[in-house]
Amino acid sequence: MRALLSPVYSSWPLSVDRAEGIKIWTDKGVFLDGFAGIGVLPLGHSYPDVLRAIGEKAARYVHLSNFFLDPDAGAVAEQLASLAGRPGEAYFSNSGAEANEAALKAIKKHRKGLIVSFEGNFHGRTLGSLSVTWGPAMRKPFEPLVPGCVFLPPDGEALLKFAGENEVAAVFLECVQGNSGVHLLKDGLAEAARELQRKEGVLLVADEIQGGLGRTGKPFSYMHWGLEPDIITVGKGVGGGLPLGAALFCGWSPFGAGDHGSTFAPNPLSLAAGKATLAHINADFIAEVARKGKAFMKALAGLPWALEVRGKGLMIGAGARDASEVQKKAFERGVLLNVAGGSVRFLPSLAATGDELAELADRLRF
Repeated sequence: MRALLSPVYSSWPLSVDRAEGIKIWTDKGVFLDGFAGIGVLPLGHSYPDVLRAIGEKAARYVHLSNFFLDPDAGAVAEQLASLAGRPGEAYFSNSGAEANEAALKAIKKHRKGLIVSFEGNFHGRTLGSLSVTWGPAMRKPFEPLVPGCVFLPPDGEALLKFAGENEVAAVFLECVQGNSGVHLLKDGLAEAARELQRKEGVLLVADEIQGGLGRTGKPFSYMHWGLEPDIITVGKGVGGGLPLGAALFCGWSPFGAGDHGSTFAPNPLSLAAGKATLAHINADFIAEVARKGKAFMKALAGLPWALEVRGKGLMIGAGARDASEVQKKAFERGVLLNVAGGSVRFLPSLAATGDELAELADRLRF
């Protein structure tokens, strides 16, 4: 069976039976999930309201085509706009990478100039999104990519200097970088991006695929820096475990009929799951994420192997001399961990209890 699959993914030697909350039952015992399907499950595995919504929708229909309006599309768009606190419209996609593709097309249609991204940013693996994703090892085999995309060091002086010498159309920000090991946006870079947006009309794109939907203790991570993006891209957790992404265009409408589209997006089952998931991500829930995140970070900082713990809310990176060895030892203790950028990346369920997070940290004391 494995010989028939493309070898693009590595996998643990496990056979999964079922999953619920932060627990995964396998043929090797019960494991605690430290990264919620790489941030795809904000409420954890098999959340009852999400399962119920999927089942009820599936009993009605599983696909319509985009010649019909699914009422849940409007509902999810409204939920996202409410979280952002800004009016706008949503283009739905099947993933976060596709949401960034839509952002790129909108930029290309309405602005001339270069598109700036930064060292450490990750925006996807499709050819367009890869063009603004940092990482020579990921990019080089597929070059040439989309022209006019450049990378700068993640600091404000470098951005302002570059913009003073070149015409810039847009700036992509990943305010809490995930794939590079969870690193926070520098205040100077946020201010520089805001200045270019205000004075030059440069479009500001906030990639919230991993850091959005309450993950960092605010509805979206850019809010920690007081930014007001022109485009917000979301994915991963927005579908509650099913494939869904969106590009939110704040205060403007970049596409006309036929400018962009997708056969499957937005999928009715994904919309139902997303609507049920977003219904739980309210102010009180997000405040709890912030509180639990502080306690969890404190517990992680006390672990013998943790050299540095950084992040916001329940998006946390922990440096280690050998993150892969930490991952291996954690597996032996019944914890599934994700390594990114040479660090252990924690993206647990936002609905995990304080006791569950404390148990997860305690199993990592080695």
